[in-house]
Amino acid sequence: MAFQINIDNGGTLTDVCIMSDDGVTKTKVLTTPYDLSKCFFEGLQKASEVVYGASDVKRLLEEVDLIRYSTTQGTNAICERKGPKLGLILATGAEDLPAQLAAHDAEVWAALVGDRVGFVETDALETPEAEVEIVRTINQLTAAGANRLVICFTGEGFLKAEERVKQIVLRKYPRHLLGAVPVLYASDLTVDRNPDRRAWSALINSFLHPSMEAFLFQAENRLREYRTKNPLLIFRNDGDASRVAKTVAIKTYSSGPRGGMEGVKAFSALYGFRDAVSIDVGGTTTDIGQCTEGKVAEIRRGHVEGISVSFPLCEIISAGAGGSSVFKVKDGKIVIGPDSVGALPGPACFGRGGKEATITDASLLAGLFDPASYFGGGMGLDAGRAEAAIRTNIAEPLGVDLETAVTMMADAFEAKVADELHRFTTISPDTVMMAFGGAGPLLACGVAEKAGITRVAMPAMAAVFSAYGIGACDVSQRYAVTLPENTTAALVTAREALAQKAARDMFAEGFEAGSYTVAARLVTDTTEGEVVHELAEGEGFPADLAKAGAVELEFVATKSLRQGETRSVAVTRKTRAEAAAMREVLVAGQGRTELPVYRLNGMAAGDWARGPAILEEDYFTALIPAGWTLTVSEAGDVILDREE
Repeated sequence: MAFQINIDNGGTLTDVCIMSDDGVTKTKVLTTPYDLSKCFFEGLQKASEVVYGASDVKRLLEEVDLIRYSTTQGTNAICERKGPKLGLILATGAEDLPAQLAAHDAEVWAALVGDRVGFVETDALETPEAEVEIVRTINQLTAAGANRLVICFTGEGFLKAEERVKQIVLRKYPRHLLGAVPVLYASDLTVDRNPDRRAWSALINSFLHPSMEAFLFQAENRLREYRTKNPLLIFRNDGDASRVAKTVAIKTYSSGPRGGMEGVKAFSALYGFRDAVSIDVGGTTTDIGQCTEGKVAEIRRGHVEGISVSFPLCEIISAGAGGSSVFKVKDGKIVIGPDSVGALPGPACFGRGGKEATITDASLLAGLFDPASYFGGGMGLDAGRAEAAIRTNIAEPLGVDLETAVTMMADAFEAKVADELHRFTTISPDTVMMAFGGAGPLLACGVAEKAGITRVAMPAMAAVFSAYGIGACDVSQRYAVTLPENTTAALVTAREALAQKAARDMFAEGFEAGSYTVAARLVTDTTEGEVVHELAEGEGFPADLAKAGAVELEFVATKSLRQGETRSVAVTRKTRAEAAAMREVLVAGQGRTELPVYRLNGMAAGDWARGPAILEEDYFTALIPAGWTLTVSEAGDVILDREE
């Protein structure tokens, strides 16, 4: 049996999606932040139990065709400001640049760099005094607490200047010595001539690199021990994948949410949604995106926490509100996130030592969760601990009773996500909201009401939708160089060099020349905006760009693995569903009320029901308020409509 495994590693839970000839199945494990390779292999173990009925990781890894991996760890690290302390070395004369960089996001700048900035005289790099100056600057920054350095020069000669410093640093701080300092030269990462973007790209990459490197290489080495036939593929935030050794850290930022957006794009095509906004609610963040007319919003110079960087990124915004986000009272109001209790200790109701209040605790006390079936029945929930956390952190500071506090927490959560939707997407009467992630469906209808949306879609694979979405990504390698002059000769030389580099890298990915496609384009910035010229095979330098400023050649090699989806799915109400059980639930304005519980696993295509009700699946729960009707589609997904 041919099958693939997709793993999406989140801050609280790690999702596993198994795709085979027999269909799609799923499972989840708790994320182990102290050692991500542990939850990675626990996920593979549970996947083997799903496939074979018993744990057999060795057999699984012998038979699996592809293992794809995406993560929100980069997103969470930036959101929570957790990572190494960086030092930044700039050229003398660029003293205004730190203030420019801080202006993009003062809080992120303070967390990553702060005052750890040094300057060197680039005009004197060929003099004997240059080595002394560079050593002095590095020692000054490391003494100030920097444990990784970024070197980013500006001006026409930045490439040559950074190369000269690289030679000096390698000689003075050889890598085999314990005193070696990890250094990233911005020009090794990007040739973008915009100093702000290039510096921020290098800083963010350096910030994310240590944790990603440690985990991914450890995971890959363990896979090699099992003699896995294909390398681990890392899903990137550009929508494609590559092996670990060919992936840079910044391209793992928001890769998990980008997987979800690939799923949104496919789902929209199936159902004919022309405009879909998405809320992907995990443990630490709610990732928000939009897909319009079958296209996911992506820009060539993407944004990380609102900071413009040199790489194309899908326009996904991560709000600090998830199932494990910490609720506090500040100035008499409930404040959510950005701190998260993560998987350890987790929400108070997990019974692992957590004492902070989360929406997971509130949902348990509201009666939305059944402790016996939560997390597929694999985790007990402690209502007493949840009550203590909410009384201490919310009810008592606000001077309200427990049930009022629980209701206020749900209302605050819905309002925050709805506000973020309005901030970062455009909502029209035709907009459909897709809700996924482990906590996405939970209060989705309430979020939609507050956002003015009347239709919500919950995929059957909602709980692992990002893992599901990465299942058809291509393998690619992307390159960019600045042409030394605007001539055909310079273009041909650069294109041939990149083609050779692509051939080596794609061979390392396991693909021979001729088995993948290549494409090239020229990009330049003008006063009217960005100009892009797609290059045909053998085409010379275009005459209309002859007088342009700096022109970049972008080159991509792609091995296509995607399969086009041409079918469409109908949503038709046929049979009124029968409730599987009744449950006492705290309903705002009504107190505790008996509500019917519908279990998605026991419902057929065409089954429908009206709220108020609870909808359950092994790994997600949804509150269906009054005025909403749910219908199970032909594909087993859930479509909810607001009916006045």
